[in-house]
Amino acid sequence: MRDRKEDNLRRAQLRLEQFAWVNRRVMTASELRLWSALSARKLGVQFRREVPLLGRYIVDFCAPSVRLVVEVDGACHAARRAADARRDAALRAAGYRVLRLEAQLVMRSLREVVALVRAAL
Repeated sequence: MRDRKEDNLRRAQLRLEQFAWVNRRVMTASELRLWSALSARKLGVQFRREVPLLGRYIVDFCAPSVRLVVEVDGACHAARRAADARRDAALRAAGYRVLRLEAQLVMRSLREVVALVRAAL
């Protein structure tokens, strides 16, 4: 029974990692714009994108050294507020801080978004 449960967990983790891999190749315009400001340690810490966390979630951007998660919320998140709140609570319980940014803000004012990320660091 235990081996079966471990096998199921491993398969679920593999599927999550595969989904993250696909997401890294198909970024939204707002994610791509923010990544241009976060990549290559431009803010003094290393960010990773489309990161599997807690065995259940894939976060848009994560700076593991400071345990900061940055999420870019597009139009679909308006209908997912309750699910996003549960996800944020789980991430916070695991010691992560979560910064949610509207995709429109990223596209309109990257400078403002970078200031918000810097403040969260």
